[in-house]
Amino acid sequence: MITLEVRGETWPLAGEFRISRDAKTESHVVVVELTAEDGTRGWGECLPYPRYGESIESVVGQIEAMRAPLADGLDRAGLQSAMAPGAARNAVDCAFWDLEAKRAGRRAWELAGLASPDGLVSAFTLGLDTPEAMAAQAAACRDLPVLKLKLDGGQDIARVRAIRDVAPGPKIIVDANEGWRPDQVVGLSCALAELDVSLIEQPLPAADDAALATMTHPVPICADESCHTADDVAVLAGRYDVVNVKLDKTGGLTGALALAAAARGAGLEVMVGCMIGTSLAMAPAMLAAIDARFVDLDGPLLMAKDRDAAIETRDSVMSAPPRALWG
Repeated sequence: MITLEVRGETWPLAGEFRISRDAKTESHVVVVELTAEDGTRGWGECLPYPRYGESIESVVGQIEAMRAPLADGLDRAGLQSAMAPGAARNAVDCAFWDLEAKRAGRRAWELAGLASPDGLVSAFTLGLDTPEAMAAQAAACRDLPVLKLKLDGGQDIARVRAIRDVAPGPKIIVDANEGWRPDQVVGLSCALAELDVSLIEQPLPAADDAALATMTHPVPICADESCHTADDVAVLAGRYDVVNVKLDKTGGLTGALALAAAARGAGLEVMVGCMIGTSLAMAPAMLAAIDARFVDLDGPLLMAKDRDAAIETRDSVMSAPPRALWG
């Protein structure tokens, strides 16, 4: 028998964070706690995302609907069919992983048959702004190994060029969040290749991405909004070079590991990304990111504060999650 607790939390960001669709100053997350009969507790965090029709209220409602099944013995394997992929299942799935690790007296990555995630190198994200403002942000972190830039199809080349002028060293990922038009992709990709950009995330709206199959793009293109679960891989393989695995879309670590395996089986590279959440959300994502080509788990670095037991990140290098946090 498992007892359930669920709550919403609000965490302030370090400043306004803007992408092509919107801007935010707070992160609204949902936290799940699962307690076994022996008193062992596991927990997980998710971030409901309006882009996918989610809200705090809808996600809490989906989780509350699992109260009776959990009390009746629902386990993590059964959860995969009991709940649809998405933020709600993510929080419950990750709480199960934490609970299982604690009851076994082992780390979660050991249970998954994986190496320790200690030493992952994450991108650091610069929110959308003017070329001058983004260059000023980049100058302050020019020594980091990987920068991720939010773009929108407007002054994108000017933005990247201004950043390259002050930060010539870092690897650069750009993320349009569906903000480009189809007639922009080839030209922008060629121009970004000349600026030594390593990856373009989701240039087109998900509904329009079939056009990518016939487009020349010297910079690899990554599916984000177009990619949710392993079921998407067959279609994406003809359009993209990389898929972004996010636990809030896969429905947890269980689904994330399945998506990463399916992507590699189809010849796609893997990126592991995040919503803007606390270290509690990053910890399970680190397991999915162990062998990823690109890692973007900087959510806590964009926040004004983090969990008391937090993942330590120095110069973009992440330490393994502490036991007091998760897993």
